[in-house]
Amino acid sequence: MSESLIYDAPAKKWSEGMPIGNGRIGAVVLSDINQETWSLNEITFWSGRSEPGKRYGTKESIREMQNKYFQDDYGAGQKLAEKYLQPPKHNFGTNLTVGKVQLKIGHSSSPTAFQRKLDFDDAVATATYELDNHDYRRETFVSHPHNVLVSRFSTNAPQGLTLELSLSGENDEISLTNVADGLEFNVHAVEDVHSDGKCGVSGHGFIKLVTSSGRLEMCKSGIAVKDASSVLILLAFNTDFQQTDDSWKTLAFIQLNEAQALSYDELKRHHVNDHQSLYRRVSIDLGHNAKDKWTTNGRRQKFKASGFDDPQLFSTYFQYGRYLTIAGTRTDSPLPLHLQGLWNDGEANRMNWSCDYHLDMNTQMNYFPTESTNLADCHSPLAAFIERLAKAGQTTAELFYGSPGWVAHVFTNVWGFADPGWETSWGMNVTGGLWLAVHMMEHYEYTMDKTYLFKHAYPVLKAAAEFFLDYMVVDPRCGYLVTGPSVSPENSFYPNSSPRIEHQLSLGPTLDIVLIRDLFNFCVTATRELNIDAEFSNRLEDAITKLPPFKIGKRGQLQEWLEDYEEAQPDHRHLSHTMALCRSDQITPRHTPKLAEAVRITLENRQARADLEDIEFTAALFGLNYAHLNDAEQAFKQVGHLIGELSFDNLLSFSKPGIAGAETNIFVIDGNYGGTAVISEMLLRSSTSEIDLLPALPSAWPTGHIKGLRARGNIEVDIEWENEYLVKGTLKFYSPGCVTVYYKDHNIKLVFEAGKVVQLDSSLQVYKS
Repeated sequence: MSESLIYDAPAKKWSEGMPIGNGRIGAVVLSDINQETWSLNEITFWSGRSEPGKRYGTKESIREMQNKYFQDDYGAGQKLAEKYLQPPKHNFGTNLTVGKVQLKIGHSSSPTAFQRKLDFDDAVATATYELDNHDYRRETFVSHPHNVLVSRFSTNAPQGLTLELSLSGENDEISLTNVADGLEFNVHAVEDVHSDGKCGVSGHGFIKLVTSSGRLEMCKSGIAVKDASSVLILLAFNTDFQQTDDSWKTLAFIQLNEAQALSYDELKRHHVNDHQSLYRRVSIDLGHNAKDKWTTNGRRQKFKASGFDDPQLFSTYFQYGRYLTIAGTRTDSPLPLHLQGLWNDGEANRMNWSCDYHLDMNTQMNYFPTESTNLADCHSPLAAFIERLAKAGQTTAELFYGSPGWVAHVFTNVWGFADPGWETSWGMNVTGGLWLAVHMMEHYEYTMDKTYLFKHAYPVLKAAAEFFLDYMVVDPRCGYLVTGPSVSPENSFYPNSSPRIEHQLSLGPTLDIVLIRDLFNFCVTATRELNIDAEFSNRLEDAITKLPPFKIGKRGQLQEWLEDYEEAQPDHRHLSHTMALCRSDQITPRHTPKLAEAVRITLENRQARADLEDIEFTAALFGLNYAHLNDAEQAFKQVGHLIGELSFDNLLSFSKPGIAGAETNIFVIDGNYGGTAVISEMLLRSSTSEIDLLPALPSAWPTGHIKGLRARGNIEVDIEWENEYLVKGTLKFYSPGCVTVYYKDHNIKLVFEAGKVVQLDSSLQVYKS
């Protein structure tokens, strides 16, 4: 009951549907009484195209801009940035919905006992009901082993199943052909908001119906099943993305033939085994109460009023994030999760946002829980994407900055866009690509895979470091090595020299320095572990000593910028500078208590605003920061807010209207992944040298366990607690090393070899075997 979504009402709209996927093909299943709808997605179904590079700036133009900021001439610096660092939009593109599959079911009377369910453990969406004393059942999943969507409709009523299947596209660029037992379709990913309405990938698919009883008939809308007891529906779809010939057009035939060679039960068994090999790595129990037996919609209705008194709903939300990771991004996925994961409701791509890869928080947050919740395999598509982005970013580094290495900015697409955004006020996020590449650091820190470090992570990160070493400049006003002109993502300030004029660009915003300090330190460590690039390492170590320190501002806050500017948007949704605490160990309560307190004041200042831009990733960031401040109750409250206030009925997170250009509640999946990450970090926190057990355990989860979490150092951790106290912590070491484990006022230093297992009690004493 805990690891599923359950509803006793039909799904009437997308935000009530069940998301399923295999890392490439996704669908949201809307089960109504007389109709089933699948909103069909595919991760490579993108409009747009790649554009040739053009020179905009040089090293000299960058230095000219920087000199204007040295002189506190923000207006002149802004004008130069608009001249040299503001490209046009062109054919950026967006991910698009492939179409909608509709199955109209001919029931003559009203069913009873209707139930919809998405089981996280087997990744199957079901709908069941009774009609005229007979049972009806629908099951739908997307098979990763066989690369097809699979669905079976069945009943024990003789000849009791009649339905019509049809397919419609999001635009006119779709053609349908009736074949003997299904539909063949061709689609073109085009739109005119983010591209010219002509360019985009082409797709080809087949829908095949198989019934052992009843009959198939062609009809005006598509294909009909008459008087059957069951029908098996198979859907295959592929695009020409990154294809060099037309062989992709035959893939749907091949995939369907391979799937049809197996029975439904065999297809389901392969699918379930594949899914559970990842999903069952982690189990969680945060407690129980009478609400465990309620439907998901019933629980959510009472959730906020009860003070979030539903521990199992928190467990469900945690596992939902893991389920969405497995369904959305797999080792062989051609692309990583975008703004809406794998799923796309067709709304974000109609706005200025685009359903793309935002590099100033959203894409990163999609992968925040991947390593810690034991799904490292699912990180692979992002790493491959970063390597391609780094290659494209070499051109951007040369054509905009005259620098070696690579750089990417506020967002990217599947066409290799790495340039600044087309408005400098938000587009000059010069560390956006680096922020994404931090995930390569994290993957190594969690896995300790030196082959990965040598072949993949270090080359990308070294090239990023080469760019920043060349691009950064010593600010003569303070003597520090700074970036700029650059933004603190999407935020604004009033310069001290022009207190009534709002600006975004400055030198050395805090986020840039946090990311670059971690980059340089990681590369230094990597050169030693790989025994390479000693001279380069020396350059990095020298640069590290010149980076600005953190500063505490006049309101006691952690400064977001190098200077203590007045915030133009004190209610802002981004908390980028707090990455030093919640996604780095540069600030911790244990080692830098004054700076940690400054982060707390930063959070409190934002939350005190009645006009706070309260959206999904902001709540997740508040939660992560409070978890890292060991503030269990505040972290708990933020996850509860995500579940109760910032989620649709299907628990997918959304961004509120009136903020960042959203016109209505817009599905953005990062809140789901961010919420899962918060719960994980409340129960286990790690750096490369330290592990904290139950650092932010709230009073609402007094007794429970979590098994299978991962810590940095290639360590797996199980934790049991009772009456708010640790009972047992079990650490399984898969690589040699040393770590200090903390719990409340206790700590123990462990030195270990690969294969060692250590069990610790509430005083962190080792259990004697």
